[in-house]
Amino acid sequence: MFLAAFSSDGLGESMKTVRIKSYAKINMTLEILGVENGYHMLDSLVASIDLYDSITLKPKKGKLSSIVMRGKGSESIPPEENNALKAAEAFSEKFGTDGADISVVKDIPIGAGLGGSSADVSGVLRGMAQMYGIDDKEGLKKLADSLGSDTGYMLTGGYARMSGRGERLTEIETGAKLHFLLLCPNSSVSSGACYKKYDELPRTLEYRGSQTENAIEALLDFDMEGVGRCLMNDLYVPALHLNPDVKSAYDEAKSFSPLGVTMTGSGSGVLALFECKELCEWAKSRYRGKSRVYVVETIVPDYEEKKKKPSKWRNPFVLTKEESELLK
Repeated sequence: MFLAAFSSDGLGESMKTVRIKSYAKINMTLEILGVENGYHMLDSLVASIDLYDSITLKPKKGKLSSIVMRGKGSESIPPEENNALKAAEAFSEKFGTDGADISVVKDIPIGAGLGGSSADVSGVLRGMAQMYGIDDKEGLKKLADSLGSDTGYMLTGGYARMSGRGERLTEIETGAKLHFLLLCPNSSVSSGACYKKYDELPRTLEYRGSQTENAIEALLDFDMEGVGRCLMNDLYVPALHLNPDVKSAYDEAKSFSPLGVTMTGSGSGVLALFECKELCEWAKSRYRGKSRVYVVETIVPDYEEKKKKPSKWRNPFVLTKEESELLK
């Protein structure tokens, strides 16, 4: 479960304030395998990154909830269109609980393919479960899946293979840590429009194999160059037709000679994989484009601490203890 903190605030043990960090996700691969029952079938290597929204929930009598959004332009989202608020009320309906007063401070850019809306939905569901003592993980996953294709994944985060319409998950256990330069154009791409454009465009029949499978194998082998070669997104070309800023960000990221570049989700965010954080910081310091720029790294959320494995990937630009001793 995502990191949560509790305080009774004088309301008693069953009435708690819950604070959640809900992390953004990236798609390192995104392959579209076909369409079933009106949904695009995906195969995607996804991961959480150290960019998150902060969510606070307090109990509210009755089935209705309220929400206040701050940051990244989220203040303009009408309550009737707010997916996090819909999630809270769906939770109350499903599990028979009262509602919540919700506050969301957004740090995840909106419309960048980073799962910001799904992060808020999953964070609210987790917070409601914590606040009202609901321990039905299967029921929570089903509810999350009904609210968005990648929302079920966002409940747990970490490295995973996401397939189907996004509801089928295979956890990937590895101690690898990946470092990215993230460029987010100030203009976004509509997810619905991007999938529609994908359906309209002609596609090559050339067999390429499973890039997702190849990327996972490279990740498990701690082969960062191999991961870089596998970065890809079937929605990249459709996104270019809808927003030329995506190509500008892609070309700008590629100019720094990273291990690989791809777009995340349906855009408009672009990822450039580097060997280490220092190279990401170097690229950021020299970036002169118009996109918002971040240095991010993959994480496994705190509740998975026990599953973390020591990384076999050593930063080639940082001296070992033995090397440092030789220089003294």
